[in-house]
Amino acid sequence: MSQRTSTTAAPVARLLEGSQVYLRPIHVEDTELYYNTLFQQDVRRLTGTQRSFTKDQIARYIEAKGQDTSSLLLLIALCEDDRIIGDIALQDMDTMNRSAGIRIAITEQGDQGKGYGSEALVLMLDYGFGICNLHRIELNVFDFNERAIRCYEKVGFQREGVQRDALFYNHEYHDSILMSMLNHEYRDRYVKKAES
Repeated sequence: MSQRTSTTAAPVARLLEGSQVYLRPIHVEDTELYYNTLFQQDVRRLTGTQRSFTKDQIARYIEAKGQDTSSLLLLIALCEDDRIIGDIALQDMDTMNRSAGIRIAITEQGDQGKGYGSEALVLMLDYGFGICNLHRIELNVFDFNERAIRCYEKVGFQREGVQRDALFYNHEYHDSILMSMLNHEYRDRYVKKAES
């Protein structure tokens, strides 16, 4: 999933920006890019993607996400060269209970383990807790995705439980681990530290 913005193109809209990565809106023009990631075997395994999709389905999905007020889907790009390295989403936002789910995918193995995912997560958590006024953000991660589990724990997610045999993939069942972070945990870890 590589894309470089041409020097003559309009400036890229950066919704959230860190030191290494920024998060930008996804557009229908990104359909080809997004579609291709859905057929990378490692991405499919780590996300538990079982279905196949057409480009038309992906274009409609992107259009629908732009109208969906209960979710926010963004692409993750490198600050140094605008290359797209993955995507991240806040989803199923429940305004009454002030909760949401979060998911992230760094699509190329060469971009994993460099802190990009952690930074993207903190940017989206800051948006969720600081702008959307969420109280709880949760995620599910499959038990075989040890790198992601370490990343989530490093960022500050707490393990809450295990959904046994939640995914059937490649001829066997896998557990799904439920993790979450509460707004006061985020603020204690990131906001108070920045204020000191």
